[in-house]
Amino acid sequence: MRSKLAVLVFGAAAPFAALAADISAAHSEVIQLVETNAAAYRDVSRKVWEFAEMGYQEKKSSALLQETLAVAGFDVKAGVAEIPTAFVASWGQGKPVIGILGEFDSLPGLSQDAVPERKPLTAGAPGHGCGHNLLGAGGALAAVSIKDYLAAHHLPGTVRYYGTPAEEGGSGKVYMVRAGLFNDVDAVLHWHPGDSNTVTTGAGMLAVITAKFEFHGLASHAAAAPEKGRSALDGLMLMANAVEFLREHVPSATRMHYIVTKGGAAPNIVPDDAELFLYARHPSMTVLSGIWERILKCANGAAMATETTVECRIVSSDADIVNNAPLGERVYRNFTEIGGLTYTPAEQTFAEKLFALLPTGTTAKLGTERLVQPLDRERGEGGGASTDVGDVSWNVPTIGITAATWVPGTPAHTWYATAASGMAIGQDGMVLAAKVLAVTAQDLFTDPALLAAAKADFAKRMEGVRYGSKIPVGQKPPLDYRNSSR
Repeated sequence: MRSKLAVLVFGAAAPFAALAADISAAHSEVIQLVETNAAAYRDVSRKVWEFAEMGYQEKKSSALLQETLAVAGFDVKAGVAEIPTAFVASWGQGKPVIGILGEFDSLPGLSQDAVPERKPLTAGAPGHGCGHNLLGAGGALAAVSIKDYLAAHHLPGTVRYYGTPAEEGGSGKVYMVRAGLFNDVDAVLHWHPGDSNTVTTGAGMLAVITAKFEFHGLASHAAAAPEKGRSALDGLMLMANAVEFLREHVPSATRMHYIVTKGGAAPNIVPDDAELFLYARHPSMTVLSGIWERILKCANGAAMATETTVECRIVSSDADIVNNAPLGERVYRNFTEIGGLTYTPAEQTFAEKLFALLPTGTTAKLGTERLVQPLDRERGEGGGASTDVGDVSWNVPTIGITAATWVPGTPAHTWYATAASGMAIGQDGMVLAAKVLAVTAQDLFTDPALLAAAKADFAKRMEGVRYGSKIPVGQKPPLDYRNSSR
């Protein structure tokens, strides 16, 4: 393992020769392949950033990644799991089968130029505020690079890249799991953009259930005949109020947040239709399931009190992440072996300008992008984001990382993240992530003991538990979920 000093000084701008003395020959070869392939995938990430397509609408982004992988020699199957933009790209034959995940959906309202000041490219348009342009391209870079290594050494095994749409609230991976696309996979690797370099063990990640609650009432003149109306909006507001009271009586790690997507046509008409879009989260899906039953009581009770009816339509549901200790330890070793990032002078200037604009209260410091954070070996109870990677991890040994693609202290889902995701800082972090994934994949292909340990750990964690999504069996992927109504 490299010394701490070596970890601190290595960065994207450092020459590859600086690594040779500290990294094994096999890892050095894979890292060099990533470096060789990187320029093309930097370009892919930028194009996907410019496309900025939202969940299940990522036609150009998906097509570009499919074409890029096909040119690299992968066999591409498009439109899988009844999702037009989902695909699986495979290379090789036989076991082991190692999967690498890719995402490419953007977020609404986060359009932003790649500059350290607020400057939307198109006001109100989508933007890559979660860096999925980097995520998709970086996963593909890792897949192609490990494919090149296996081909050069005539090694058996299958590399499989999963193009997974609509991570942001659409649960695309859940439908891909249900379609059996992970059934023969031995291990899955993934990564995500962030403001630090960490191993993703599931710490701070939350299971989530999202649904649209549509209340139906009776329209009437709000002034001339209010007694003849039954307000759907009243039902919605009463439900929301009940959820607010519920906050006091759920575990502290619970998160509940919502928006009103339909509230009526005009103030002088009693609304006969209203809709609440709600998210509920908790570190444990088991606990969240019980909380969700209480949220449903809030909805049904509100409908009863206002003499309206309510319909609950599940939009998405992502499980919590199942950790894998052997994979986590190996990824951490590989990450610290490779090290973090060092900004170029131009990147440092960008980072300093953007850092000065970040919301107050951040404890992050510039320079931490050079570090690999200590391994959090088991998940805690802290709040955080949610991801449909969790559903994959309930079905196959899975491990991931975050890489410092954003200026330290940058919150996800902000214009700050969009800005860095479209320029060199984000792309440098993407290449770093590809290196870590590629050398870990190399270990899985060449070290049977590691894969056996990962499978044993997975089997132990799954004893007595059974995977099941809150998304109703038979429900089709909600390709229009970004719409406020059906």
